[in-house]
Amino acid sequence: MSGAERVLIAPSILTADFGRLAADVAAAEAGGADVMHIDVMDGHFVPQLSFGPLVLEAVRRATSLPVEVHMMVANPVDQLAPLAEAGADRLIFHLEAAPDPHAAIERTRELGCQAGIAISPPTPASSLEPWLTAIDMVTVMLVHPGRGGQELLADHLPKVGELRRMAEAAGTPLVVEVDGGVKAHNASMCVEAGATLLVAGSAVYNDRETPTEAIAGLHEAIGRTS
Repeated sequence: MSGAERVLIAPSILTADFGRLAADVAAAEAGGADVMHIDVMDGHFVPQLSFGPLVLEAVRRATSLPVEVHMMVANPVDQLAPLAEAGADRLIFHLEAAPDPHAAIERTRELGCQAGIAISPPTPASSLEPWLTAIDMVTVMLVHPGRGGQELLADHLPKVGELRRMAEAAGTPLVVEVDGGVKAHNASMCVEAGATLLVAGSAVYNDRETPTEAIAGLHEAIGRTS
């Protein structure tokens, strides 16, 4: 990874206090977050249910940061329009849930959003190769999707470097995001693997520190000074 690349932090609201969601989102932005990350779960692709367009609208009102939506849903094409209309800037669907990734990418573009694809731990990086020149980013899951607070599966980090090499060979710029179990103690490992966007859920929203303190800790861990 080029030393000139700035690694970004994307707090996930999954563990935020929903009684004070707007304040928690604003605190992350004030603390130096770069992107807000929304996990949408439908109870089908993953067993859990989370939230949908109404919560996304609330987050959109509370921040000027870009908002990305990680779609852990069984029929992503059906959900793209409601999420785009609710304020998403980037829509990330799971390769495992999309029988026709091209259709999902095209629909995302039609809606004016950036397109991303996520892969779960069992899915190899090579499965994304046909789509790399058509998307803006990939999300490498370092936990099994559907639940916050899991431990990072470090043996999946090599996928990050593999995807970066594939993108370079294809001549396409690509944001490589990691999601799951990212904390201050392992953030540098993710960056060394080649990640340029780190999703952090319970590392930012927890009962030990404020979002501002947590993000400062992440910045320190990756050597970011601004």
